[in-house]
Amino acid sequence: MTDSQPIAVLGGGSFGTAIANLLGDNGQRVLQWMRDPQQAEVMRTERRNPRYLKDIPLHAGVEPVTDLAATLDACSLVFVVLPSTALRQTLAPHAERLVGKGLVSTTKGIEPQSFMLMSQILEDIAPAARIGVISGPNLAREIAEGALTATVVASADEALCREVQTVLHGNTFRVYASQDRYGVELGGALKNVYAIMAGMAAAMGMGENTKSMLITRALAEMTRFAVRLGANPMTFLGLAGVGDLIVTCSSPKSRNFQVGYALGQGLSLEEAVSRLGEVAEGVNTLRVLKAKAEELEVYMPLVAGLHAILFEGYTLSQVIARLMSGEPKTDIDFISSAGF
Repeated sequence: MTDSQPIAVLGGGSFGTAIANLLGDNGQRVLQWMRDPQQAEVMRTERRNPRYLKDIPLHAGVEPVTDLAATLDACSLVFVVLPSTALRQTLAPHAERLVGKGLVSTTKGIEPQSFMLMSQILEDIAPAARIGVISGPNLAREIAEGALTATVVASADEALCREVQTVLHGNTFRVYASQDRYGVELGGALKNVYAIMAGMAAAMGMGENTKSMLITRALAEMTRFAVRLGANPMTFLGLAGVGDLIVTCSSPKSRNFQVGYALGQGLSLEEAVSRLGEVAEGVNTLRVLKAKAEELEVYMPLVAGLHAILFEGYTLSQVIARLMSGEPKTDIDFISSAGF
């Protein structure tokens, strides 16, 4: 990347727009790609995103575009902010254009059939690219509004980490580096599931002790699962683990929390997702996570419980009663596969 070369942001949603504006604030030229020509045209003329963050002005350095091939050809650093369900089909036809590029995924999801994380899909599509991820307690609206925020960029490529830090790090946005790409990304994907349960608990008026218990046990559970897959447990004590889990499980701005809150109010899953109008990755992640936990024989009672609520007809109260009737285990145990 040179000073004159633009940076690509692939995605026209809330987080893509927030990242594009951050880059613009830091003096970067940004090509923000989106599939919808009408959305791009409104963003070019009105300098705002008509669907997401409507009240946030689009930075002058951000150019909304719809030609993906030309965007990839023009940029050596690419932030991938696509829904998990669209990432592979969007980028696979352009695999040759991705050779040698810095590809940084911000999407927190898991591909159902393969259990691949988004950076692994990027690696599969473009094995000669430089791959990294960004994850942390990063609500798009707060980033866009300039609230003090920190994130983690993770990659085995230290030069890519430094590059991302250079272009994103600013007065309101701090970027820390990690080499545990898998752990950082897995933390971002797993916490979405627990945010749904936290939203349900909030809607049902459960106490602060209950919320704290759910978040803390969620951290132990997701860490136990991640360590089984080879992640570093210490990653989960940082921004991409407990930091992201806290904000996602406690903020009404979190999409997954909102879905859970709607469920707690008595809406069906379809109604809850429809009300949101955006992708809630936790719903997609839950199905594949439960199957993977059973395959690996990792005890994940919260995941099993939420699956029972969403897809097996159980109520939150029934699931909590089942959890509370289990035999008490040790508090923190990242090695053993047993214990709520």
